[in-house]
Amino acid sequence: MIKYLSGYLTSAFLKKRIKNIEFFMRYPIEIQNQLMNQLILYAKDTEFGKKYGFHDIKRYQQFSERIPLCKYADLKSVIKRIRRGEKNILWPGTVKWFAKSSGTTNTKSKYIPVTKLSMNECHYKAGKDMLSIYIHNHPKTKIFFGKAVRLGGSHELHKNYNTFYGDLSSILIKNMPFWADNICIPKKETALMSEWESKLENIVKETGYKDVRILLGVCSWLLIFLKELLKKFDKKKIHEIWPNIEVIFHGGVSFKPYIRQYQNLFENSINYYNIYSASEGFFAIQDQRKKGDLLLLLNHGIFYEFLPVEDINKTNPKIISIDNVELNKNYAMVVSTNAGLWRYIIGDTIKFTGLSPYRITISGRTTHYINSFGEELIIENAEQALNRACLKTDSIIHEYTAGPVYMNQKNSGAHEWIIEFKKFPKDLCEFRDILDNELKSTNSDYEIKRYKNIVLGPPIIHVARDGLFYDWLKKIKKLGGQNKIPRLSNDRKYLDSILKIEKKF
Repeated sequence: MIKYLSGYLTSAFLKKRIKNIEFFMRYPIEIQNQLMNQLILYAKDTEFGKKYGFHDIKRYQQFSERIPLCKYADLKSVIKRIRRGEKNILWPGTVKWFAKSSGTTNTKSKYIPVTKLSMNECHYKAGKDMLSIYIHNHPKTKIFFGKAVRLGGSHELHKNYNTFYGDLSSILIKNMPFWADNICIPKKETALMSEWESKLENIVKETGYKDVRILLGVCSWLLIFLKELLKKFDKKKIHEIWPNIEVIFHGGVSFKPYIRQYQNLFENSINYYNIYSASEGFFAIQDQRKKGDLLLLLNHGIFYEFLPVEDINKTNPKIISIDNVELNKNYAMVVSTNAGLWRYIIGDTIKFTGLSPYRITISGRTTHYINSFGEELIIENAEQALNRACLKTDSIIHEYTAGPVYMNQKNSGAHEWIIEFKKFPKDLCEFRDILDNELKSTNSDYEIKRYKNIVLGPPIIHVARDGLFYDWLKKIKKLGGQNKIPRLSNDRKYLDSILKIEKKF
Protein backbone atom coordinates (compact mmCIF):
# COMPACT_ATOMS: atom_id res chain seq x y z
CA MET A 1 0.00 0.00 0.00
CA ILE A 2 2.80 2.43 0.92
CA LYS A 3 4.53 1.67 -2.39
CA TYR A 4 1.45 2.61 -4.42
CA LEU A 5 0.74 5.73 -2.37
CA SER A 6 4.33 6.86 -2.85
CA GLY A 7 4.04 6.13 -6.58
CA TYR A 8 0.87 8.20 -6.95
CA LEU A 9 2.34 11.12 -4.98
CA THR A 10 5.57 11.12 -7.01
CA SER A 11 3.62 11.00 -10.27
CA ALA A 12 1.30 13.84 -9.17
CA PHE A 13 4.30 15.95 -8.10
CA LEU A 14 6.10 15.50 -11.42
CA LYS A 15 3.04 16.07 -13.60
CA LYS A 16 2.99 19.71 -12.50
CA ARG A 17 6.38 20.38 -14.08
CA ILE A 18 5.01 20.12 -17.61
CA LYS A 19 3.70 23.71 -17.28
CA ASN A 20 7.24 24.98 -16.64
CA ILE A 21 8.47 23.13 -19.72
CA GLU A 22 5.69 24.54 -21.88
CA PHE A 23 6.54 28.04 -20.62
CA PHE A 24 10.15 28.05 -21.83
CA MET A 25 9.00 26.43 -25.09
CA ARG A 26 6.68 29.42 -25.67
CA TYR A 27 9.15 32.15 -24.64
CA PRO A 28 12.64 30.82 -25.46
CA ILE A 29 14.38 34.09 -26.33
CA GLU A 30 13.02 35.94 -23.32
CA ILE A 31 13.93 33.09 -20.97
CA GLN A 32 17.50 32.89 -22.29
CA ASN A 33 18.06 36.65 -22.08
CA GLN A 34 16.73 36.70 -18.51
CA LEU A 35 18.99 33.78 -17.61
CA MET A 36 22.06 35.53 -19.04
CA ASN A 37 21.36 38.54 -16.81
CA GLN A 38 20.82 36.30 -13.77
CA LEU A 39 24.16 34.56 -14.27
CA ILE A 40 25.92 37.91 -14.66
CA LEU A 41 24.26 39.22 -11.50
CA TYR A 42 25.28 36.14 -9.49
CA ALA A 43 28.93 36.41 -10.51
CA LYS A 44 29.50 40.18 -10.78
CA ASP A 45 31.60 40.33 -7.59
CA THR A 46 33.77 37.30 -8.36
CA GLU A 47 37.33 37.65 -9.57
CA PHE A 48 36.19 36.76 -13.08
CA GLY A 49 33.21 39.12 -12.94
CA LYS A 50 35.36 42.06 -11.88
CA LYS A 51 37.96 41.32 -14.57
CA TYR A 52 35.39 41.44 -17.37
CA GLY A 53 33.13 44.17 -16.05
CA PHE A 54 30.04 42.15 -15.25
CA HIS A 55 28.61 45.03 -13.19
CA ASP A 56 27.29 46.91 -16.24
CA ILE A 57 26.64 44.13 -18.77
CA LYS A 58 22.98 44.42 -19.77
CA ARG A 59 22.79 43.11 -23.34
CA TYR A 60 24.04 40.10 -25.23
CA GLN A 61 26.33 42.22 -27.42
CA GLN A 62 28.23 43.44 -24.34
CA PHE A 63 28.35 39.89 -22.98
CA SER A 64 29.85 38.49 -26.19
CA GLU A 65 32.29 41.36 -26.70
CA ARG A 66 33.75 41.38 -23.19
CA ILE A 67 33.98 37.72 -22.26
CA PRO A 68 36.38 35.59 -24.34
CA LEU A 69 35.57 32.13 -25.61
CA CYS A 70 37.41 29.44 -23.72
CA LYS A 71 38.28 25.76 -23.65
CA TYR A 72 39.36 23.69 -20.69
CA ALA A 73 43.04 24.45 -21.27
CA ASP A 74 42.25 28.14 -20.69
CA LEU A 75 40.67 27.37 -17.31
CA LYS A 76 42.98 24.65 -16.06
CA SER A 77 45.09 26.84 -13.77
CA VAL A 78 42.03 28.68 -12.47
CA ILE A 79 40.19 25.45 -11.67
CA LYS A 80 43.30 24.20 -9.87
CA ARG A 81 43.06 27.22 -7.58
CA ILE A 82 39.36 26.55 -6.95
CA ARG A 83 40.11 22.92 -6.11
CA ARG A 84 42.61 24.17 -3.53
CA GLY A 85 39.79 25.98 -1.77
CA GLU A 86 40.05 29.53 -3.14
CA LYS A 87 36.69 31.33 -3.15
CA ASN A 88 34.83 33.69 -5.45
CA ILE A 89 36.87 33.08 -8.57
CA LEU A 90 34.50 31.91 -11.33
CA TRP A 91 31.42 31.61 -9.12
CA PRO A 92 30.50 32.98 -5.70
CA GLY A 93 31.64 31.00 -2.67
CA THR A 94 33.51 27.71 -2.45
CA VAL A 95 33.08 24.88 -4.94
CA LYS A 96 33.34 21.43 -3.35
CA TRP A 97 32.47 19.12 -6.24
CA PHE A 98 34.24 18.47 -9.55
CA ALA A 99 33.14 16.14 -12.30
CA LYS A 100 36.20 14.31 -13.56
CA SER A 101 35.87 13.85 -17.28
CA SER A 102 37.93 13.48 -20.39
CA GLY A 103 34.96 13.42 -22.78
CA THR A 104 36.61 10.35 -24.30
CA THR A 105 38.81 7.57 -23.02
CA ASN A 106 42.09 9.42 -23.21
CA THR A 107 44.23 9.82 -20.13
CA LYS A 108 44.03 13.59 -19.74
CA SER A 109 41.41 14.49 -17.15
CA LYS A 110 39.25 17.56 -16.87
CA TYR A 111 37.79 18.71 -13.58
CA ILE A 112 34.51 20.48 -14.27
CA PRO A 113 33.11 22.48 -11.32
CA VAL A 114 29.69 21.39 -10.07
CA THR A 115 27.97 23.76 -7.64
CA LYS A 116 24.99 23.08 -5.40
CA LEU A 117 23.03 25.47 -7.59
CA SER A 118 23.93 23.62 -10.78
CA MET A 119 22.95 20.31 -9.18
CA ASN A 120 19.55 21.60 -8.09
CA GLU A 121 18.68 24.01 -10.88
CA CYS A 122 20.22 22.08 -13.76
CA HIS A 123 20.80 18.36 -13.25
CA TYR A 124 18.05 17.45 -10.77
CA LYS A 125 15.59 19.89 -12.30
CA ALA A 126 16.20 18.38 -15.73
CA GLY A 127 15.80 14.92 -14.20
CA LYS A 128 12.37 15.92 -12.93
CA ASP A 129 11.50 17.32 -16.34
CA MET A 130 12.65 14.09 -18.00
CA LEU A 131 10.17 12.14 -15.89
CA SER A 132 7.48 14.79 -16.28
CA ILE A 133 7.72 14.55 -20.07
CA TYR A 134 7.51 10.78 -19.88
CA ILE A 135 4.37 10.91 -17.70
CA HIS A 136 2.83 13.45 -20.09
CA ASN A 137 3.51 11.16 -23.06
CA HIS A 138 2.42 8.00 -21.22
CA PRO A 139 -0.44 9.03 -18.90
CA LYS A 140 -1.17 5.42 -17.86
CA THR A 141 2.41 4.75 -16.80
CA LYS A 142 3.12 2.90 -13.56
CA ILE A 143 6.87 3.45 -13.44
CA PHE A 144 6.74 4.91 -9.92
CA PHE A 145 5.19 1.77 -8.47
CA GLY A 146 8.53 0.03 -8.86
CA LYS A 147 12.25 0.77 -8.82
CA ALA A 148 14.73 2.53 -11.09
CA VAL A 149 18.18 1.03 -11.67
CA ARG A 150 20.88 3.70 -11.87
CA LEU A 151 24.20 2.79 -13.37
CA GLY A 152 26.73 5.43 -12.35
CA GLY A 153 30.46 5.93 -12.14
CA SER A 154 32.94 5.87 -9.27
CA HIS A 155 33.38 8.41 -6.50
CA GLU A 156 36.58 9.52 -4.81
CA LEU A 157 37.66 12.10 -2.27
CA HIS A 158 40.51 14.35 -3.37
CA LYS A 159 42.43 14.17 -0.12
CA ASN A 160 44.90 17.00 -0.66
CA TYR A 161 42.37 19.77 -0.92
CA ASN A 162 39.29 18.19 0.70
CA THR A 163 37.28 18.53 -2.49
CA PHE A 164 35.36 15.71 -4.09
CA TYR A 165 35.74 14.44 -7.62
CA GLY A 166 34.45 11.57 -9.71
CA ASP A 167 32.12 10.87 -12.61
CA LEU A 168 29.25 13.33 -12.74
CA SER A 169 26.85 10.44 -12.16
CA SER A 170 28.58 9.60 -8.89
CA ILE A 171 28.35 13.20 -7.66
CA LEU A 172 24.65 13.28 -8.45
CA ILE A 173 24.07 9.95 -6.72
CA LYS A 174 25.99 11.13 -3.66
CA ASN A 175 23.85 14.27 -3.39
CA MET A 176 20.58 12.88 -4.72
CA PRO A 177 17.40 14.38 -3.21
CA PHE A 178 15.09 12.14 -1.19
CA TRP A 179 12.31 11.94 -3.80
CA ALA A 180 14.74 10.44 -6.35
CA ASP A 181 16.82 8.35 -3.99
CA ASN A 182 13.66 6.68 -2.70
CA ILE A 183 12.99 4.88 -6.00
CA CYS A 184 16.57 4.21 -7.09
CA ILE A 185 18.61 1.04 -6.69
CA PRO A 186 21.24 -0.22 -6.03
CA LYS A 187 22.15 1.32 -2.70
CA LYS A 188 24.54 4.28 -2.79
CA GLU A 189 27.49 2.31 -1.46
CA THR A 190 27.21 -0.11 -4.38
CA ALA A 191 26.49 2.56 -6.99
CA LEU A 192 29.63 4.45 -5.94
CA MET A 193 32.04 1.52 -5.97
CA SER A 194 35.16 2.35 -7.99
CA GLU A 195 36.05 -1.08 -9.36
CA TRP A 196 33.69 -1.77 -12.25
CA GLU A 197 33.62 -5.55 -12.36
CA SER A 198 32.97 -5.94 -8.62
CA LYS A 199 30.35 -3.23 -8.81
CA LEU A 200 28.63 -4.97 -11.73
CA GLU A 201 28.43 -8.20 -9.77
CA ASN A 202 26.91 -6.41 -6.76
CA ILE A 203 24.40 -4.45 -8.85
CA VAL A 204 23.15 -7.68 -10.43
CA LYS A 205 22.69 -9.22 -6.97
CA GLU A 206 20.87 -6.18 -5.57
CA THR A 207 18.53 -5.55 -8.50
CA GLY A 208 17.70 -8.97 -9.91
CA TYR A 209 14.85 -9.70 -7.48
CA LYS A 210 13.36 -6.19 -7.43
CA ASP A 211 10.37 -4.81 -9.35
CA VAL A 212 12.43 -2.75 -11.79
CA ARG A 213 10.55 -0.45 -14.18
CA ILE A 214 13.16 2.17 -15.17
CA LEU A 215 16.78 1.93 -16.34
CA LEU A 216 19.09 4.96 -16.41
CA GLY A 217 22.63 5.11 -17.74
CA VAL A 218 25.02 5.09 -20.66
CA CYS A 219 23.57 2.60 -23.15
CA SER A 220 26.84 0.75 -23.81
CA TRP A 221 27.37 0.00 -20.10
CA LEU A 222 23.69 -0.74 -19.53
CA LEU A 223 23.96 -3.37 -22.25
CA ILE A 224 26.86 -5.10 -20.49
CA PHE A 225 24.88 -5.01 -17.23
CA LEU A 226 21.76 -6.52 -18.84
CA LYS A 227 23.73 -9.33 -20.44
CA GLU A 228 25.35 -10.12 -17.09
CA LEU A 229 21.90 -10.10 -15.48
CA LEU A 230 20.57 -12.64 -18.02
CA LYS A 231 23.63 -14.80 -17.51
CA LYS A 232 23.24 -14.73 -13.72
CA PHE A 233 19.58 -15.76 -13.83
CA ASP A 234 19.95 -18.08 -16.83
CA LYS A 235 17.25 -16.26 -18.80
CA LYS A 236 16.97 -15.21 -22.42
CA LYS A 237 14.82 -12.07 -22.11
CA ILE A 238 14.84 -9.25 -19.56
CA HIS A 239 11.06 -9.42 -19.09
CA GLU A 240 11.52 -12.86 -17.57
CA ILE A 241 13.36 -11.13 -14.70
CA TRP A 242 11.60 -7.77 -14.67
CA PRO A 243 8.08 -8.24 -16.10
CA ASN A 244 7.13 -4.59 -15.48
CA ILE A 245 10.17 -2.95 -17.09
CA GLU A 246 8.87 0.01 -19.08
CA VAL A 247 11.48 2.58 -20.09
CA ILE A 248 15.20 3.12 -20.59
CA PHE A 249 16.56 6.66 -20.28
CA HIS A 250 19.93 6.60 -22.01
CA GLY A 251 22.61 9.05 -23.03
CA GLY A 252 26.34 9.55 -23.27
CA VAL A 253 26.80 7.78 -26.59
CA SER A 254 24.70 7.28 -29.69
CA PHE A 255 22.03 4.62 -29.33
CA LYS A 256 22.11 3.65 -33.02
CA PRO A 257 24.89 1.03 -32.82
CA TYR A 258 23.08 -0.71 -29.94
CA ILE A 259 19.38 -0.61 -30.84
CA ARG A 260 19.19 -4.08 -32.40
CA GLN A 261 21.00 -5.65 -29.47
CA TYR A 262 18.49 -4.07 -27.08
CA GLN A 263 15.59 -5.26 -29.19
CA ASN A 264 16.94 -8.80 -28.89
CA LEU A 265 16.99 -8.57 -25.09
CA PHE A 266 13.38 -7.50 -24.59
CA GLU A 267 10.50 -9.79 -25.48
CA ASN A 268 7.86 -7.08 -25.06
CA SER A 269 7.94 -3.53 -26.31
CA ILE A 270 9.85 -1.02 -24.21
CA ASN A 271 10.20 2.74 -24.45
CA TYR A 272 13.55 4.38 -25.14
CA TYR A 273 14.13 8.03 -24.27
CA ASN A 274 17.34 9.80 -25.18
CA ILE A 275 18.88 12.44 -22.93
CA TYR A 276 21.82 14.79 -23.43
CA SER A 277 23.67 15.20 -20.18
CA ALA A 278 27.35 16.01 -19.73
CA SER A 279 29.70 17.08 -16.96
CA GLU A 280 29.01 20.71 -17.89
CA GLY A 281 25.22 20.41 -17.63
CA PHE A 282 22.00 18.64 -18.53
CA PHE A 283 21.21 20.12 -21.92
CA ALA A 284 18.34 18.35 -23.65
CA ILE A 285 15.67 15.65 -23.41
CA GLN A 286 13.72 13.65 -25.96
CA ASP A 287 10.19 14.99 -25.58
CA GLN A 288 8.38 13.11 -28.36
CA ARG A 289 7.48 9.41 -28.22
CA LYS A 290 8.40 8.48 -31.78
CA LYS A 291 11.08 11.04 -32.64
CA GLY A 292 14.60 10.91 -31.28
CA ASP A 293 15.58 14.58 -31.53
CA LEU A 294 15.96 16.46 -28.28
CA LEU A 295 14.22 19.43 -26.70
CA LEU A 296 16.85 21.99 -25.68
CA LEU A 297 16.38 22.95 -22.01
CA LEU A 298 16.42 26.73 -21.85
CA ASN A 299 15.55 27.45 -18.21
CA HIS A 300 18.02 25.23 -16.37
CA GLY A 301 20.89 27.55 -15.49
CA ILE A 302 22.66 27.43 -18.87
CA PHE A 303 22.98 30.25 -21.38
CA TYR A 304 23.65 28.94 -24.87
CA GLU A 305 25.66 30.27 -27.78
CA PHE A 306 26.54 28.56 -31.02
CA LEU A 307 29.71 28.54 -33.10
CA PRO A 308 29.44 27.43 -36.75
CA VAL A 309 31.78 24.48 -37.11
CA GLU A 310 33.42 25.92 -40.21
CA ASP A 311 34.50 28.94 -38.11
CA ILE A 312 35.88 27.01 -35.18
CA ASN A 313 39.56 27.60 -36.01
CA LYS A 314 39.16 31.23 -37.04
CA THR A 315 40.75 33.97 -34.94
CA ASN A 316 37.48 35.90 -34.68
CA PRO A 317 34.69 33.40 -35.26
CA LYS A 318 31.09 34.50 -35.55
CA ILE A 319 29.23 33.40 -32.40
CA ILE A 320 25.45 33.61 -32.33
CA SER A 321 22.76 33.36 -29.66
CA ILE A 322 19.80 31.08 -30.00
CA ASP A 323 17.58 33.58 -31.82
CA ASN A 324 19.85 33.46 -34.90
CA VAL A 325 20.44 29.73 -35.35
CA GLU A 326 19.50 27.94 -38.56
CA LEU A 327 18.08 24.51 -39.21
CA ASN A 328 20.39 21.61 -40.12
CA LYS A 329 23.59 23.60 -39.69
CA ASN A 330 26.47 22.13 -37.72
CA TYR A 331 27.29 24.17 -34.60
CA ALA A 332 29.75 23.75 -31.76
CA MET A 333 27.90 24.44 -28.54
CA VAL A 334 29.12 27.18 -26.19
CA VAL A 335 27.73 27.42 -22.66
CA SER A 336 27.79 29.76 -19.68
CA THR A 337 26.58 27.97 -16.57
CA ASN A 338 25.54 28.32 -12.94
CA ALA A 339 28.68 26.39 -12.02
CA GLY A 340 30.98 29.18 -13.23
CA LEU A 341 31.82 28.19 -16.80
CA TRP A 342 31.79 31.25 -19.05
CA ARG A 343 31.50 30.97 -22.84
CA TYR A 344 32.93 27.48 -22.60
CA ILE A 345 33.24 25.36 -25.75
CA ILE A 346 32.15 21.94 -24.52
CA GLY A 347 33.38 20.03 -27.57
CA ASP A 348 30.06 18.67 -28.84
CA THR A 349 28.51 19.62 -32.15
CA ILE A 350 24.76 19.79 -32.70
CA LYS A 351 22.23 20.52 -35.42
CA PHE A 352 18.84 22.16 -34.96
CA THR A 353 15.93 20.07 -36.20
CA GLY A 354 13.29 22.55 -35.02
CA LEU A 355 13.07 26.21 -34.05
CA SER A 356 9.63 26.30 -32.41
CA PRO A 357 10.35 24.75 -30.01
CA TYR A 358 14.12 24.42 -30.26
CA ARG A 359 15.05 20.79 -30.85
CA ILE A 360 18.48 19.38 -31.65
CA THR A 361 20.40 16.27 -32.60
CA ILE A 362 23.98 15.60 -31.53
CA SER A 363 26.13 15.44 -34.66
CA GLY A 364 29.55 14.71 -33.14
CA ARG A 365 32.53 16.24 -31.39
CA THR A 366 34.78 19.09 -32.37
CA THR A 367 37.76 16.83 -31.73
CA HIS A 368 36.27 13.49 -32.90
CA TYR A 369 36.32 13.40 -36.64
CA ILE A 370 38.56 12.28 -39.45
CA ASN A 371 39.87 15.05 -41.64
CA SER A 372 43.34 13.78 -42.53
CA PHE A 373 42.63 14.20 -46.23
CA GLY A 374 40.02 16.99 -46.26
CA GLU A 375 37.10 14.56 -46.04
CA GLU A 376 35.59 16.09 -42.84
CA LEU A 377 33.97 12.85 -41.71
CA ILE A 378 31.93 13.34 -38.52
CA ILE A 379 30.25 10.83 -36.22
CA GLU A 380 26.80 11.54 -37.64
CA ASN A 381 28.03 10.46 -41.11
CA ALA A 382 29.72 7.37 -39.73
CA GLU A 383 26.80 6.10 -37.69
CA GLN A 384 24.27 6.70 -40.44
CA ALA A 385 26.42 4.76 -42.90
CA LEU A 386 27.16 1.93 -40.46
CA ASN A 387 23.50 1.60 -39.56
CA ARG A 388 22.52 1.23 -43.21
CA ALA A 389 25.32 -1.23 -43.87
CA CYS A 390 24.10 -3.35 -40.94
CA LEU A 391 20.51 -3.29 -42.15
CA LYS A 392 21.48 -4.27 -45.69
CA THR A 393 23.75 -7.12 -44.58
CA ASP A 394 21.68 -8.29 -41.58
CA SER A 395 24.60 -7.68 -39.23
CA ILE A 396 24.90 -6.09 -35.78
CA ILE A 397 27.79 -3.98 -34.53
CA HIS A 398 28.74 -4.11 -30.87
CA GLU A 399 31.54 -1.50 -30.83
CA TYR A 400 33.71 0.33 -33.33
CA THR A 401 36.32 2.99 -33.85
CA ALA A 402 37.99 4.43 -36.95
CA GLY A 403 41.00 6.50 -37.92
CA PRO A 404 43.28 7.27 -40.85
CA VAL A 405 45.79 5.17 -42.73
CA TYR A 406 48.22 7.76 -44.02
CA MET A 407 49.21 7.88 -47.67
CA ASN A 408 52.76 7.24 -48.78
CA GLN A 409 54.69 7.28 -52.05
CA LYS A 410 53.13 4.01 -53.19
CA ASN A 411 49.59 4.08 -51.76
CA SER A 412 46.75 6.50 -51.27
CA GLY A 413 45.30 7.05 -47.83
CA ALA A 414 42.33 5.21 -46.32
CA HIS A 415 40.15 4.90 -43.27
CA GLU A 416 40.72 1.89 -41.05
CA TRP A 417 37.74 0.63 -39.06
CA ILE A 418 38.04 -1.70 -36.09
CA ILE A 419 34.60 -3.29 -35.70
CA GLU A 420 33.46 -5.77 -33.09
CA PHE A 421 30.39 -7.50 -34.51
CA LYS A 422 27.61 -9.00 -32.43
CA LYS A 423 26.25 -10.58 -35.60
CA PHE A 424 28.78 -10.99 -38.38
CA PRO A 425 27.84 -10.08 -41.99
CA LYS A 426 27.85 -13.01 -44.39
CA ASP A 427 30.06 -11.08 -46.79
CA LEU A 428 32.51 -8.62 -45.25
CA CYS A 429 33.41 -7.17 -48.66
CA GLU A 430 29.76 -6.39 -49.28
CA PHE A 431 29.55 -4.69 -45.87
CA ARG A 432 32.65 -2.63 -46.67
CA ASP A 433 31.30 -1.55 -50.06
CA ILE A 434 27.93 -0.54 -48.63
CA LEU A 435 29.66 1.43 -45.87
CA ASP A 436 31.83 3.15 -48.46
CA ASN A 437 28.90 4.04 -50.72
CA GLU A 438 26.77 5.26 -47.84
CA LEU A 439 29.60 7.53 -46.67
CA LYS A 440 29.83 8.91 -50.20
CA SER A 441 26.10 9.62 -50.27
CA THR A 442 26.10 11.40 -46.89
CA ASN A 443 29.39 13.31 -47.20
CA SER A 444 30.31 15.02 -50.45
CA ASP A 445 33.85 15.77 -49.26
CA TYR A 446 34.42 12.07 -48.63
CA GLU A 447 32.98 11.27 -52.07
CA ILE A 448 35.38 13.69 -53.76
CA LYS A 449 38.40 12.26 -51.94
CA ARG A 450 37.35 8.74 -52.95
CA TYR A 451 37.27 9.63 -56.67
CA LYS A 452 39.28 6.98 -58.51
CA ASN A 453 41.14 6.16 -55.26
CA ILE A 454 43.47 9.08 -55.87
CA VAL A 455 43.36 10.47 -52.32
CA LEU A 456 41.40 7.84 -50.40
CA GLY A 457 41.20 4.14 -51.08
CA PRO A 458 38.33 1.90 -49.94
CA PRO A 459 37.77 1.47 -46.21
CA ILE A 460 39.88 -1.14 -44.43
CA ILE A 461 37.77 -3.26 -42.09
CA HIS A 462 39.59 -4.88 -39.19
CA VAL A 463 37.29 -7.38 -37.48
CA ALA A 464 37.84 -7.32 -33.72
CA ARG A 465 37.62 -10.44 -31.58
CA ASP A 466 34.83 -10.63 -29.00
CA GLY A 467 35.56 -8.46 -25.99
CA LEU A 468 38.44 -6.51 -27.53
CA PHE A 469 37.06 -3.07 -26.69
CA TYR A 470 36.15 -4.17 -23.16
CA ASP A 471 39.69 -5.49 -22.64
CA TRP A 472 41.13 -2.25 -23.97
CA LEU A 473 39.03 -0.14 -21.59
CA LYS A 474 40.07 -2.43 -18.74
CA LYS A 475 43.73 -2.08 -19.73
CA ILE A 476 43.56 1.72 -19.64
CA LYS A 477 41.44 1.63 -16.44
CA LYS A 478 38.34 3.15 -18.01
CA LEU A 479 35.69 0.51 -17.28
CA GLY A 480 32.19 1.65 -16.40
CA GLY A 481 30.70 5.03 -15.62
CA GLN A 482 30.63 7.58 -18.41
CA ASN A 483 33.71 6.32 -20.25
CA LYS A 484 33.20 5.99 -23.98
CA ILE A 485 34.83 4.35 -26.95
CA PRO A 486 36.24 7.13 -29.20
CA ARG A 487 34.36 6.59 -32.46
CA LEU A 488 36.50 8.68 -34.80
CA SER A 489 40.00 10.06 -34.45
CA ASN A 490 42.10 12.22 -36.72
CA ASP A 491 45.23 10.25 -35.84
CA ARG A 492 46.09 6.61 -35.11
CA LYS A 493 46.50 6.87 -31.34
CA TYR A 494 43.40 4.84 -30.50
CA LEU A 495 43.69 2.45 -33.43
CA ASP A 496 47.24 1.48 -32.62
CA SER A 497 46.52 1.17 -28.91
CA ILE A 498 43.56 -1.16 -29.49
CA LEU A 499 45.38 -3.28 -32.07
CA LYS A 500 48.32 -3.64 -29.69
CA ILE A 501 45.96 -5.12 -27.08
CA GLU A 502 44.59 -7.60 -29.61
CA LYS A 503 48.03 -8.88 -30.57
CA LYS A 504 48.68 -9.91 -26.97
CA PHE A 505 45.82 -12.41 -27.03
